[in-house]
Amino acid sequence: MSNALAIAAVTATLRALLIRKLGIANVTARALDKAREGVTGDQVNLFLYQTAAVCTWRNMDMPRQLKPGETGHPPLPLVLSYLLTAYSDDKDDVKGQMLLGQAMGALHDHPLLDASEIEDATQAEVPGSDLHRQIERVRITLQPMPLDELSKLWTSFQASYRTSAAYQISVVLIESTRPAKAPLPVLERGKGDPGVASQPDLVPPFPTLLELLLPAGQSAVRLGEMLTLRGHHLDGDEVTVRLTNPHLSESGPLTIEQATASEIQVRLTDDPARWVAGLYGASVAVTNDDDARTTNELPLTVAPRITSALPLDVARQGDGSATIELSCSPRVLPGQRAALLLDGREVPAEPHPAATDSLRFIVADAPLGKHFLRLRIDGVDSLLVLRPPGQPPVFDPDQTVELHD
Repeated sequence: MSNALAIAAVTATLRALLIRKLGIANVTARALDKAREGVTGDQVNLFLYQTAAVCTWRNMDMPRQLKPGETGHPPLPLVLSYLLTAYSDDKDDVKGQMLLGQAMGALHDHPLLDASEIEDATQAEVPGSDLHRQIERVRITLQPMPLDELSKLWTSFQASYRTSAAYQISVVLIESTRPAKAPLPVLERGKGDPGVASQPDLVPPFPTLLELLLPAGQSAVRLGEMLTLRGHHLDGDEVTVRLTNPHLSESGPLTIEQATASEIQVRLTDDPARWVAGLYGASVAVTNDDDARTTNELPLTVAPRITSALPLDVARQGDGSATIELSCSPRVLPGQRAALLLDGREVPAEPHPAATDSLRFIVADAPLGKHFLRLRIDGVDSLLVLRPPGQPPVFDPDQTVELHD
């Protein structure tokens, strides 16, 4: 690969190539509006108008002198876009067109830049460049460019338009300056250095979670209820179920009721002060002979429970609003979003600056009649639907509020 001087090295090599093939001295690398300043006679100008990254190379590590286990950082892969323009003092521009044709022919017959010619061209003009050491060859490709894009390019420089040819030079790999990662050598491959292990099936030999089964087919689990985790290789000398939430520094308390290699049943301890409602990540840590492994993480929702006596009976105030107060489990922390769902209407909770198990909701223009209630904490709703075995699901008739004047 090459260093940060690679772009300048490409320009210097192209200029040296055109000087050698065309036999003229005036091969410049100027912006379009400065190309003819102080120059008379025949001239070819190479203008680098764009640099772009090559997506196919972005995540590819290049061959280098790394030992097994060491990893480097992907290079910066660039494609350079040049505009080739020819000039002469011939007023009808015939000579300029001849010069342009000769330059295009030279690049057509020279589609690859040799390492030796890159080194020769950059020794004096771009000292310190190591583009010639790049393993991937630098290619020259004619790039058709629509007339309107060419015109816009010339107009942006406020220069008179001249017939030109566009070329792409790729790929230029600028090596990352970040050091490669070189971990210490491996002393043992597993306990006792047993080497490579084999098994007669395609199941990965690592503890893995495949699914979570929630009680009664519900969409969430509540405190005191049983949660079933299914997977494979879940047995070991020590098995720990972890339920993590951004609002908690450690997993809430739970009890493993039953554990096998393919299924673990845990009960969430009904301790409202050590849990919060919301989204959790469920995983299992398995330890065998001091070898600890952790499974993948599956999403789990823990639903709040309304602990107020239900159904509620609430009278509206003179302005048509109603104040509904609910107690809940687990407690709600200050950073959690809380709302009351009154049928399909969402009512935000009043501010709660401290952890609390009591929330207050003010319903403006409260509709009269009976309405179903749901408490929503961090996007997880209290369970309103009952699912009796062998029967269709129904709404919980007690989880309602009656609003009246």
